[in-house]
Amino acid sequence: MTEILLIARRDLQAYYNTAWGYVVTAAILLVNGLLFNAFALSSKARYSGDVLEDFFYFSAGSTMIAAILLTMRLFAEERSQGTIVLLDTAPVTDLQVVLGKFLAAWGMMFVLTTLTIYMPALIFVNGKVSIGHVLGGYLGLMCLASAVVSVGTWASSLARSQWVALAISSLTVILLLLMWLLGRITDPPINGILSYMALFDKHFQPFMKGRINSQSLIYYASLTFAFLFLAVRGLQGRRWR
Repeated sequence: MTEILLIARRDLQAYYNTAWGYVVTAAILLVNGLLFNAFALSSKARYSGDVLEDFFYFSAGSTMIAAILLTMRLFAEERSQGTIVLLDTAPVTDLQVVLGKFLAAWGMMFVLTTLTIYMPALIFVNGKVSIGHVLGGYLGLMCLASAVVSVGTWASSLARSQWVALAISSLTVILLLLMWLLGRITDPPINGILSYMALFDKHFQPFMKGRINSQSLIYYASLTFAFLFLAVRGLQGRRWR
C-alpha cells in the first residue's frame, strides 16, 4: 500500500509541477461556468431541482473530457521521456504502478470536481434543493470519473504516444456512451446487455436526480476494475516485448 501511495503522490505532484494540470483545471471550470450560466441559470423561472439536474448533466460531459485529458500522459509521457525505466527497475509490481497512477488521476479529478461546488451553492441564493440531491449527484460524478480514468489508464498503458492514448481512450468512451443506441436497434436479450453497458444513459441519470442506485454503483466499480485489470495486463505485455 505504501508503494501505491508513493506513486500516487509522485504523479499527483507532477500535475501541479507542470502547466498541464492547471490548464485542464482552468479550462474545465471555465466551460462548466459558461454552461451553468447559459443553460442552468436561464432567464426563465425554473424549479431548483431541474437547474441542479442540468448542472450534473453537463458536468458529466466535462468530467469525462477532463479524465481523458489527465490520463493520456500517465504512461505515454513516461515512455516518451524515458522515465518509464525508473518504474520498470523499481521494486514495485505492475499492479502497484497502475493503482498508483490511477489514484493520482482520480485524486486530481476529485479536486477538480470539488472546485465546482460553488455552482450548486448559487442555487440556494434564489431557490432550495436537497443536500442529498447535491451529494448524490457528486457521488455519480466521481463514479463516472473513476470509470473514465480507468479507461484512460488502460489506453495510456498501451500507447507510446500521448495522442494515441487520447485517441484510444476517446473512442472507447464514445463506444460506451453509444451502447444505449445499439441497445435500441438490437433484439433481446442482446439489447438488455448493451443498454446495461451504456456509460451514461442508464447509470448516471439516477445520480442526476439525486438517487443512489446500487446497480449503477456496481456497474461503475466493475468497469473500473475491468479496465485497471486490462491496464496491468497491457503493462506486462509491453515489458515482455
